[in-house]
Amino acid sequence: MQYLDLTVIRQALAWARAGETLWLCTVLSTFGSSPREPGAWLVARRDGQHVGSLSGGCVEEDFLERLAEGDFAAPVQRVRYGDGAEEGANGSRVTLPCGGILEVLVECLAPGEATLAHLSALEQALTGQRPQRRHVDLASGEARLEDDAGLGDRVIWPPADEAVPSTVQLRIGPAARLVLAGMSPVAEACAEFAQRLGFEVIVCDPRPGMLEALDLPGVERVATLPSTFIAGGGCHAATAVVALTHDPRLDDLAMIEAVRTEAFYIGVMGSRKASTARAERLQRSGGLGEAELARLHMPIGLGLGSKTPAEIALATMADIVRVRRGRGREGL
Repeated sequence: MQYLDLTVIRQALAWARAGETLWLCTVLSTFGSSPREPGAWLVARRDGQHVGSLSGGCVEEDFLERLAEGDFAAPVQRVRYGDGAEEGANGSRVTLPCGGILEVLVECLAPGEATLAHLSALEQALTGQRPQRRHVDLASGEARLEDDAGLGDRVIWPPADEAVPSTVQLRIGPAARLVLAGMSPVAEACAEFAQRLGFEVIVCDPRPGMLEALDLPGVERVATLPSTFIAGGGCHAATAVVALTHDPRLDDLAMIEAVRTEAFYIGVMGSRKASTARAERLQRSGGLGEAELARLHMPIGLGLGSKTPAEIALATMADIVRVRRGRGREGL
């Protein structure tokens, strides 16, 4: 989950409100193995206090040491780790154990109303408001926000024909959420995969005893109809809704409500024959139009030839990740 991102921004806000200068670091790119993906954050003060991480160890140590020595006074800098670059404004002698390369954007944020307003907007984006796209000028450090769909890579560079990039764009949005409409062996496997992938997981099922069998700490259990939960505001733009029970009383109603939300992925399990019958049923009884039906992934998931609950869950979560990353099915 992007809960660590929220922790970073809330700490940044606390320091900014106290009149502290702070440094916001963003992972821009990685080559090779890396424990943190592009877009990950760390915030620090000159005295070494920090929240978040960039690599899980060596990079943070080097950055904090250089920060204490007075480096990174410029409004914005790009720093590369792991490629043997000479230590200085744009490089470090740190060698990553994995042999990879890590590039980090370092922004020096002075206290003031502009910094407070910008950090507050980032907090709102992370807590379920509209996803934002953050534009950072790599020369001046000026940053601005605009509304964004929230799907695709977290770090967006200008076209390749721009030899020296003048700006970088960073996607900011709420933690990805998975709403499981009904409990089943496939749903349980999906919940486990989703947690590993960093999703907030919510399982809705009104049937007595169904949620008691779920033994996954951190998964939220809601004993109500999935459609009721969804209609009550349970989805935002970073939500995936999946129905995996084969029970039309749960699945169909969930789909009817889900297409009225901004959920980025809506899918329901079933064979192609069952999916065709469901589409006709949703159109006839649920009043869904062609555009709404087109939003439904039926059958759900990638075509992996899945048979077991775990395999179906894997195909489902792989398809959700594909859509969230803004990837097509070509080559899959």
